[in-house]
Amino acid sequence: MKTVIKTTNLSKVYSGTAVPVHALKNVNLEFKQGEFTAIVGPSGSGKTTFLNVIGGLDKPTGGHVVIDGVDIATMKESQLFDFRLRHIGFVFQAYNLIPVLTAVENVSFIMLLQNRPKAEMEQRAKEMLEQVGLADKLDVRPGKLSGGQQQRVAVARALASRPDFVLADEPTANLDTESAFNLLDIMARLNREENITLIFSTHDQRVIERARRVITLVDGAVASDEYFDRETSGEENGQTGQVMTATL
Repeated sequence: MKTVIKTTNLSKVYSGTAVPVHALKNVNLEFKQGEFTAIVGPSGSGKTTFLNVIGGLDKPTGGHVVIDGVDIATMKESQLFDFRLRHIGFVFQAYNLIPVLTAVENVSFIMLLQNRPKAEMEQRAKEMLEQVGLADKLDVRPGKLSGGQQQRVAVARALASRPDFVLADEPTANLDTESAFNLLDIMARLNREENITLIFSTHDQRVIERARRVITLVDGAVASDEYFDRETSGEENGQTGQVMTATL
């Protein structure tokens, strides 16, 4: 399978404190197209920093992040903005929907920035909202949607432009159990059907039990990298499959 992301000796140091914080330490990882990966570890282990760096939201202190053959660590901010726009989808814990826009307008927003034709945007946005079970909420603004519904709009927006991969930072953290399971069902199905690479940072065992790969970070370094054989029935019921491989 195609390698979507490759990090080499990736490091991130925050030096604005009395003692520098080494948030990432020589992280070497590859992600293949279609993977469903959970990045786990205790608070302060570097999960969110890792997502921010590979998503081009933060610059590494050292090392490389190669996406589609391009090292984004060397890009200027203007180049990064355009690269993120065209290659990466984001799902944030806080949803980050635009309050004055309807659901269909929020889902269309990234495609609007990409200068897609209007008819294509509308069709794809409606299609994605139908995929996440919100076909009856097209013209509803975020303030009239539940938390779970807002997060589903955010997922639809992230996937609508067909990015190379989607980064989700604790996407189920603010959701009740039913909403979380619904969201995970949707993302697991879209991962299979559209072959989109999903990378989550999470503490949520419900997410971990769906992921086919689980990477554990401890103090900014990779402590383990495990692959799981998740049967379809196991995914749907949140059951853990057998470990296929494990590397340190």
